[in-house]
Amino acid sequence: MNKLSLKDIEVKDKKVLMRVDFNVPLDGNCNITDDTRIKAALPSIKYLIEKGAKLILVSHLCRPKGNVIEKMRLTPAGTRLGELLGIKVAKLNDCVGSEVEKEADKLKSGEVLLLENARFHKEEEKNDANFSRSMAKLADIYVNDAFGTAHRAHASTVGIAMFINKVACGFLMEKEIKALNKLTENPEKPFTLIMGGAKLADKIPVMESLIDKIDTLLLGGGVAYTFCKAKNWTIGDSLVDEACVDLAKEIITKMRKKRVELHTPLDHVIAQEISENAQTITTERGAVPAGWKGVDIGPQAIEEYETEISLSKTVFWNGPVGVFEIDKFAKGSIAIAKALANNTDAYTVVGGGDSIAAVNKAGVADKISHISTGGGASLEYLAGIELPGIAALTDK
Repeated sequence: MNKLSLKDIEVKDKKVLMRVDFNVPLDGNCNITDDTRIKAALPSIKYLIEKGAKLILVSHLCRPKGNVIEKMRLTPAGTRLGELLGIKVAKLNDCVGSEVEKEADKLKSGEVLLLENARFHKEEEKNDANFSRSMAKLADIYVNDAFGTAHRAHASTVGIAMFINKVACGFLMEKEIKALNKLTENPEKPFTLIMGGAKLADKIPVMESLIDKIDTLLLGGGVAYTFCKAKNWTIGDSLVDEACVDLAKEIITKMRKKRVELHTPLDHVIAQEISENAQTITTERGAVPAGWKGVDIGPQAIEEYETEISLSKTVFWNGPVGVFEIDKFAKGSIAIAKALANNTDAYTVVGGGDSIAAVNKAGVADKISHISTGGGASLEYLAGIELPGIAALTDK
């Protein structure tokens, strides 16, 4: 990647504003339930501390839509970061303004300051120039290490770069790009693509971009039922991306012409309601009765998908194959996570929050070649779309 990186710049005694992705899941009591994204930023953070930078971190959390929402403050992320670093991380209640500038000016080399949720300001998502300029006042150098938001042209990912001379990428950003490039630049074959989740619209560009590289496409979740409907199979009340049924038909035709194996689940676990107490049965594909909906792939599908994964040399997985939030509907997703881990000869990449959660739940995260912190960003990158957050970085 021909972009300025952390090791290309002198940061000692410099105020470095780094965009991180601390958009972590919280429970009802604002406790972090998965700190993967915070841990992923540690290499860049530790490097800057060791090199004597005055480090200022900015992130977003959830979608407050320009409003200050107490349960969307970054305070829990600051606390967790301090625990992981073993130092005090000061946390402010805003990300711009004179008070924030004063605190930034007080920073000493090696200290860390965490700003408040940038999306508390509506100007963040609008990429407002004045807001970007106000944020740029805080620092001498800007670093983007938030791959998960690199596909968003926001003030803290793109706009700020217009007002700071030195704009570099962090170690996580570099790592993500190198890992995804291995999927697009002569991937080892057989190459299996696994697509799940609810919305097919997000996945189609990747399917089309990788159609000449993949050998097998495994489908689950709402994505699978959209394809099943495209085949005129009976899917009951299963989740379908209605706007993409015709596109699914086109993909089926293209895959057939390219001789790519396209698999929809051989069988399904179905229920009449989405709840832990729901009664379930297993049915063959194309035979989901009215009033019932698919909630997970069935045992035959699990066995078939495990076999396909075991024969692969390269695998990319995005999106759970069932209603993963409910434990009894997570068996298929857990099985896929374990199958990826068991294939130690393959290069395996997992992207997307729920897919990562499945890998963590299965206890196999350390056995996956690369876990991407950006679900949407990784999909757009693999689809060949230039990400604004990367384009804004300074060329070497």
